[in-house]
Amino acid sequence: MSSGQYVIEMNQISKFFPGIIANDKVDLKVKKGEIHALLGENGAGKSTLMSILFGMYQPEEGEILINGKKVNITNPNVANDLGIGMVHQHFKLVHNFTVLQNIILGAEDSKFGVLDMSKARKKVADLVAHYKLNIDLDEKIENITVGMQQRVEILKMLYRDNDILIFDEPTAVLTVQEIGELMKIMKALIAEGKSIVFITHKLNEIKEVADRCTILRKGKFIDCVDVKVTSTQELSRLMVGRDVKFEVDKEIAQPKEVALQLKNVSVLKAGHKNVVNEVSFDVKKGEIVCLAGIDGNGQTELIYAISGLVPSKGEILINGQDVSKLSVRKRNELGLAHIPEDRHKHGLVLEYSLEYNTVLKDYYRSQYQSNGFLKFDEIRKNSDKLIEKFDIRSGQGSPTISRSMSGGNQQKVILAREISSNPEVLLAVQPTRGLDVGAIEYVHKQIIEQRDKGCAVLVVSLELDEVMNLSDRILVIYEGEIVADLDPKQTTREELGIYMTGAKRGVGYEK
Repeated sequence: MSSGQYVIEMNQISKFFPGIIANDKVDLKVKKGEIHALLGENGAGKSTLMSILFGMYQPEEGEILINGKKVNITNPNVANDLGIGMVHQHFKLVHNFTVLQNIILGAEDSKFGVLDMSKARKKVADLVAHYKLNIDLDEKIENITVGMQQRVEILKMLYRDNDILIFDEPTAVLTVQEIGELMKIMKALIAEGKSIVFITHKLNEIKEVADRCTILRKGKFIDCVDVKVTSTQELSRLMVGRDVKFEVDKEIAQPKEVALQLKNVSVLKAGHKNVVNEVSFDVKKGEIVCLAGIDGNGQTELIYAISGLVPSKGEILINGQDVSKLSVRKRNELGLAHIPEDRHKHGLVLEYSLEYNTVLKDYYRSQYQSNGFLKFDEIRKNSDKLIEKFDIRSGQGSPTISRSMSGGNQQKVILAREISSNPEVLLAVQPTRGLDVGAIEYVHKQIIEQRDKGCAVLVVSLELDEVMNLSDRILVIYEGEIVADLDPKQTTREELGIYMTGAKRGVGYEK
């Protein structure tokens, strides 16, 4: 095929970081008007390759052609001028700015040095209406859901009239409903002649929207395939280099005594009604209870209350002891572990090394400090052990700065730290968000292993497959209340969806 039929050609791109070859002579060719999936394990080099295309990194070797012309993309402004836009995996938004301010930031219209907001507002409002991206332009970013924040990122690209759109893991943080909406938006964009590069780990999404798929493994180009004639099993094998099991292997649960108990727990949000309203339930040792619900129905606040991040009313008991007035550290010492929803905000200190992040909860214990001085050798030993056990991939091992690691490997660091504390109660919120199929299989194994050791596991997940496969019991939360307690073996995905929308309540939960 002649070069003219490609909007993007990346030829023999290489990029090195300390201790790691992120891209090793990689090729990517995207046709005009296609959704081109970029598939690979965590740390395979997908985001690095797209960051090069977007001008955030410079390659050590290789060339880039846009619409058949060789270009030198030295920074994101150059990329924007070439019509390239990017929705990053971790959004680049100013949290105390409004939606509208974020969309026009860096591309403002001004008259005599004064911002012309009315013209910008009209253009954005037209885009919102055209693409059905319903959103309040005057709401601050900090007050809107992650799904809405993603819409802001998409509107930023559309506002700049970008024709080549890069979506980096766009569905990792979305609900099932929002994913459906996003797929529609992507198809609408393609229908208007735009071209999309879609980075994802989710094979079913690739099958649904992508035309072709380029697969990377450990920084190298493996293959470019036609999605319609390639099975999900084959895609996963090309990605991981082995066959992957999609079903979760687990024995029937043997629940024992109650380890986590909530009695009439409520959480009040400033100026709002209760976001969690009189919630009561138990989680027993040796069972996995999944809290299922559409995003924004109080599950985040409920987990914050259990872990001690926000104050609550009512009683929260761990092994019979009321911890509702205790600090986060005291709850941890009583056996609570927490894999948080936002790994950057509550899971890691990104500027710290991998090894320091593994002891964030334990650095004050005698194992890691003596008379106020840290035992660096012990911290390193612990970290090296966890890296090996949990297959954490990083450029320089224990001293690697956490920010430089791929999202999936950052998640593994948190998982390693929380699970290695041998918890009595494990809160796992979106534990496989942004992970590839191989890593998901691994995380599920670890969670089941904790259950089988007698840990009480409470999982919050927006992935219906994960809820159905992993749970021994499903609690459905709707508008801050538990509306059903279901057995996954007796429930269908469709029925679960009906409970999640509040259209039906379970026995004993009727109003």
